This record gives sequence, C-alpha cells and structure tokens, in this order.
Amino acid sequence: MADSSFDIVSKVDRQEVDNAVNQASKEVAQRYDFKNVDASVALAGEVVTMEANSPERVLAILDVLQTKLMRRGVSLKSLDLGDKEPKPSGKIYTLSGSIKEGLSQEIAKKITKIIRDEGPRGVKATIQGDEVRCSSKSRDDLQEVIALLKGKDLDADLQFVNYR
Repeated sequence: MADSSFDIVSKVDRQEVDNAVNQASKEVAQRYDFKNVDASVALAGEVVTMEANSPERVLAILDVLQTKLMRRGVSLKSLDLGDKEPKPSGKIYTLSGSIKEGLSQEIAKKITKIIRDEGPRGVKATIQGDEVRCSSKSRDDLQEVIALLKGKDLDADLQFVNYR
C-alpha cells in the first residue's frame, strides 16, 4: 500500500487582503473621528502602511484594518507588524506591516519537531522549501497530526493541502 501524504503551507489570498485594505481605506475616509487628521491606509506590494497625525489614531486605523481582515477570512497571523509602535515622521505617525506568506525555516523546524516528539509513530515530516510534507502509511495518523498542529499556537497561519 502506498503512503498517504499532505502538505502544510501558509498562504494568503491576496485578493482578500486587497479587498480588506480597500474597505478599511473607505471606512477611514468616511468616519467622523478620522476627518482632517491625514489618516490613510494603503497596500503597496507586500507592505501595508497606516498613517495619521497621532499614534492613537494610527492604532485605531490598525484596529479597523484587523477587523476587515478577520471578516474576510484572512488570519491576523499573516500580518507581521514587528513592533506595534507608530513611528513619527515629521507631523505624521506611520505604522507599517508586511503580509507573511510561506513558512519560515524556524517555524518549519518547530512543526517537524512537534510531529516527531508528539505525533504518532510512523509519520515522516520533511521540509521542502517554504512548506512541510507529512507522509505515513495510515491516514488516521495524518488526521491526528492535523489535529495536533491545529491545537498548537504557532506564529503562522497553517493550511493543510494536497491530502492524498
């Protein structure tokens, strides 16, 4: 009998991120508390930039953006803000964050270690670029691995694809 396998990946639907940023931008432009404060949110490539004339307003824009991302089904783990402190640049405060895609090497190593240490025997996990492939003779063991990883709090939004 052939091995069953699946891939663990971390992908983001770019269209949903774009839609969420556009919705947040429209809300910021229309809301009364953001009038005349030079408030904006924009997406350029992989970087989301939020600007306003005070740090509190920048954090309020971040809250609006996070709400829009969650409503569109985009995990907040895929938004990497670094430190959440708005930085002054002249009269404007800015906060930038990047959209994370793919598993970093350290997270991939954590996943394989969790599968080795806590997962069922006979499950092999190998790192292939920015994803992890799990294979086993038993499909039930693979289901256990998926449940195990869903229960862990890793710093990445995990999807399980190519289940064969």
